[in-house]
Amino acid sequence: MSRLLPFPIFPPQASTLAPRTDHLLFYLLAMSGLMSVLIAALIFYFSVRYRRRPGNERATQVDGSNRLEIGWSVVPLVVFLFTYVWGANVFFFAYTPPPDALELYGVGKQWMWKFQHLSGQREINELHVPVARPVKVLLTSQDVIHSFYVPAFRVKQDALPGRYTEAWFEATVPGTYHLFCAEYCGTLHSGMIGSVVVMEPAAFEQWLAGGATTSPAERGLQLFQSLACNTCHRADALARAPDLAGLFGRQVHLKSGAVLRADEAYLRRSILDPATDIVQGYEAIMPTFKGLVTEEGILDLIEYIKSLGTAAKAEP
Repeated sequence: MSRLLPFPIFPPQASTLAPRTDHLLFYLLAMSGLMSVLIAALIFYFSVRYRRRPGNERATQVDGSNRLEIGWSVVPLVVFLFTYVWGANVFFFAYTPPPDALELYGVGKQWMWKFQHLSGQREINELHVPVARPVKVLLTSQDVIHSFYVPAFRVKQDALPGRYTEAWFEATVPGTYHLFCAEYCGTLHSGMIGSVVVMEPAAFEQWLAGGATTSPAERGLQLFQSLACNTCHRADALARAPDLAGLFGRQVHLKSGAVLRADEAYLRRSILDPATDIVQGYEAIMPTFKGLVTEEGILDLIEYIKSLGTAAKAEP
C-alpha cells in the first residue's frame, strides 16, 4: 500500500492529502539541506581563504557589490514566496472539506474515540469509511484536549472541550490504518489508539445496512421531547422561543444587535449557555442543560434541528 517503499520510516500514503503534504515536506528538507551544506562550505572556505597569516595581519576594506546585494535579497525572496504559495495551497486543501463530503461525528474521551454515523451506527476506537469519497468528521472532546491523528492520511486535528473542530480526508487505498491521540491527555494517553477501516463502497454500504439503528436525528427528537423543549420552541402563538424549523445555516439576529450564523457551535452554545445569545424578540427564559446532556446528546439534538431545516427547505 505504501508509495514510499524505499523509506519505511514514512507511513503509507493513503489519502489525497498525503502526497501533497509529503512533496512539500521533501522540498523543505531538500532546501534546508542544500542551504545548510552551502553555508557550511562557505564558512569553511572563508575561514581558510581569509585566515590570519604572516603578511596579512589586518583586515582590508572590501567595497560592496550592488549585484551581490540584489542577488542575495531577490533570490531568497523568490524562494520564500514560492514556498509560501505552495504551503498555502496545501493548507487550504487540508482545511476545506468538499461540500459533498460524508459527515459524521467524533468525540474524544479519556481514553477512547467515539464515532457517530448519521445513519445511526456508533463505533468506539474504530471508524469505517468508504474509499474514494471525502469524509468530514466534526470533532469535540468530553473532558480534555485530544487530537485526532491518522498518520497514513497526514491528518491531525485537535478535539477541544466546549468547541467543534473539523477534520476531513479522502482515503485512496482500502485497508486498516492507525488512529492515535496526538495530544497528551492523561495517564492512559498511550492506550488511546484505534483504527480507520477503509472499505470499498459496496462493502461499506453493506456494513452500514448490517448495523442500522436509530439515527441521531431520531434520538435527538426523543431527547427534545423528553426535555420538554417543544413546549417553548413551537410555531404557534404559544411559542416562547424561536421556531427551529429551517434554523440551521440561517442568519440569527440577536437582542444585542449582533448577527450570527446558526451553525453547530451556535446551537451547542444555545443548549449549554442559552443566556449568551438571546434572539431578538425573546426573553432569557431558557434554562441551561449543562451537565444534563452528554456530548453525544448535544450532537443528536443538533442533527434533529438540522433535519428540521432540511424538511423545511423541501417544502414547496
